[in-house]
Formats: sequence, structure tokens, C-alpha cells
Amino acid sequence: MNVRIHELIDSLELTEHPEGGFYKENYRSTGEISKEILPDEFTGNRNYCTGIYFLLTSGIFSAFHRIQQDEMWHFYEGSPLTVHMIDKNGEYSFQKVGLDIKNNELPQFIVPKNVWFASQVNEPNSYSFVGCTVSPGFDFDDFELADRKTLIEQFPDHQEIITDLTR
Repeated sequence: MNVRIHELIDSLELTEHPEGGFYKENYRSTGEISKEILPDEFTGNRNYCTGIYFLLTSGIFSAFHRIQQDEMWHFYEGSPLTVHMIDKNGEYSFQKVGLDIKNNELPQFIVPKNVWFASQVNEPNSYSFVGCTVSPGFDFDDFELADRKTLIEQFPDHQEIITDLTR
């Protein structure tokens, strides 16, 4: 890994994320939304909003997972990355997140709630440093890491990308 990757991990105190890559929560609002107001799929109160730093390297991908909230990605530096998505109807799509707007990259991108998604760095021997904002705030109770076999059974047309981006 290059010096900048180590600098980001050390300076920002990033730790390994269960889906792959490194992260650190850098924001959690003090206000909460009560469970009574939230949809039934939420197991308790949620903060209004949360944010993390997220770092991927070329050799590490973020495995397919889904959460119960929209997730906004913000590009900071490094290689653009690709966010791969499969919605509940089995439609596959992707979005490149980066600064080359002329080539269809976006500096901000929202993954809709309950969509399976994974991400990977586009350039070899590089990294992507991004931020992710979730509202209502993220809780690991809202996180589901994909099981490769189950996801392939559900979406057999996407077996190749699912195999590539699950563990």
C-alpha cells in the first residue's frame, strides 16, 4: 500500500469494515427519531443522521450488502470507484463515483434503501477515499451482508458480479 493509504488509515484512525475496506464514523447526530415514527423494519430509535469516512484499495472490495436507509456517497480523493447495485426487481445498475463528470462520474451519489450494493476501486494499485452519509442514522441492526449462494439464487442473471463481489 502506498504512503497516502497508510497516512489516511493512521491519521483518521480507520478500522476494518465488515463489508471490506476501512472506515471510521465521524458524525452521529445527537437528535433521534423515535421507533414509533419510523417504519416497522427499524428495531429501535435512530439518530437523525450519521456519517463515515470510507477507504477502499484496489485489492479490497466492498462486498454486496444492503441497509434500510438511503446512503449518500461523497468522493474525496484517489481513484474513482464503481458502485454496483441490484434492486428488488433484479435490475442491475452501476454508478462511477469520482470527479470526471464528462465521463459520467458523479462526486455525490445516493444508493436507495434496500438495494443490494457493492463497490470497488477503478484503477489498479490505487485507493478511493470517500464519505458516506445515512439518514435515518446507520445502525448495524439495519445492515445485511449478502450471502453469495442466496443472492445468486435470488438473482441468477447476475451470478458473475455477485461471485466477484461477495466473500
